[in-house]
Amino acid sequence: MKTLSKWINTAFVLLLAVSLAACGSQTTPTAAPVEEPTTAPTVAPTTAPTEAPAEPVTIRYANWNVGTPEENNLQRQLIAAYMEMHPNVTIEFVDMSQEGKWDEKLTNYAAKGELPDVFMADVTPLYVKNGWLADLTSFVENDPDWQDVPQVLKDAVTYNGKVLGLPAAQFVMGYFVNQDLFEAANLDAPTYGVSVDDFFAATTALTNVQKGKLGLDEMEFIMGWYPSTQDPNLKWFSFDGQHMNYNSAAFKAAVAKAGEMKPHTWQGLTDEQKKNFKSVGPWELFLNQESGVRWDGGWAVPGYASATFKWDFMGIPGGNQAMVADIIVVSKTASNPEAAYDFAKWMTFSKAGYAKEAELAKAAGGVPTRMPVSVNAESIDLYMSFVGDKPGLRQALENLDNSLLESLAKIVPGYVNARWEGKPGIDIGEDKDVNMWYMFNFANDGKYKYEDYAAQLEEFANKILDDARAGLNP
Repeated sequence: MKTLSKWINTAFVLLLAVSLAACGSQTTPTAAPVEEPTTAPTVAPTTAPTEAPAEPVTIRYANWNVGTPEENNLQRQLIAAYMEMHPNVTIEFVDMSQEGKWDEKLTNYAAKGELPDVFMADVTPLYVKNGWLADLTSFVENDPDWQDVPQVLKDAVTYNGKVLGLPAAQFVMGYFVNQDLFEAANLDAPTYGVSVDDFFAATTALTNVQKGKLGLDEMEFIMGWYPSTQDPNLKWFSFDGQHMNYNSAAFKAAVAKAGEMKPHTWQGLTDEQKKNFKSVGPWELFLNQESGVRWDGGWAVPGYASATFKWDFMGIPGGNQAMVADIIVVSKTASNPEAAYDFAKWMTFSKAGYAKEAELAKAAGGVPTRMPVSVNAESIDLYMSFVGDKPGLRQALENLDNSLLESLAKIVPGYVNARWEGKPGIDIGEDKDVNMWYMFNFANDGKYKYEDYAAQLEEFANKILDDARAGLNP
């Protein structure tokens, strides 16, 4: 019994101690130990949720510069690079091998409701008139690359305030100079910015037919650029933005100057004199070092890059140049206009696209086939890195806004007839009902006097232009 009583007392004491400890904990709190959770909490994912794959897009593309799959030229490589960057996009090449002119083939596709989504433009006004083209104004207006496109190119693709095409390529056009040939003749080689008088003085002084040397290569291009040096309101071949100025003093002077310079060109040589030259045509004179200057476009630069003589580009006397442009358009019927525009930009004025093209050209050991379209110091430096020290060429690329756009047939409604194909109702000797090309091509051949027909040619051409413009409704 004593043992049981002793155990009860002991238990009571322990119980009392526990109760006192519990009361004390309320007056002097102590931090309870933190227990580890028995299960792991839900952890937020460390990577973004997988996005749904982009919808597949097929863009039907037509261009005359893509060659064959076997050739796999630079343009095809550029397209392949785009598809690699956009796995959901397939570029499908439209077959343009059928008979007929480029625009006839496009018209056939349009009639079937199968116009390509993106295609190279030959005569853009025709597409505008037919209502084929998507309005790209909203796409380009806030595009930083578009801001660096020369104004002359923006104007070329703008109709009634709407951007209806994208400049795909630009090539400066003008005179390339064989500097070594002038130096060997103890003459100052003409450079970018040379005056008209100094240019002709240097080239005429170089001519020595007996030794197989000509100052110029051909005479016909003088009629294209010379009017602009006599009248600042005139551009290529006397075009002022709306009309041809065939009866102007400036254009008449251009015709006369071309005739005056004929003896210093291939066209002025007799068959007997041609025997003094290795060349069999004017296109060979420059690389054969038989002409001091060569009228050509920027597409010739890759060929000139391997020349064995020192050369540069001087453009047009007075510090300007002509320009040739290619244009790519987006069809109004493209099923995905945003995707079509994005691809069209890559192939045209995209700085990233041009950098990729330069990368591909370098890998092939060549020179980019086109000059930058979105032009700033960086893109100029990139292009010039392929051709070396050519101060005149660099100056031209830095001064593109006021260029004389030579590609008027691609952008001006009615120009083809106003310049070449139209027939103004003129008979010249036995040549009946001649066209405009005839009148300019033979203006210095003694068949007729240009002054006698200048007013008639101007009136005829400008009626064509006015009528064509009136029929355009973009």
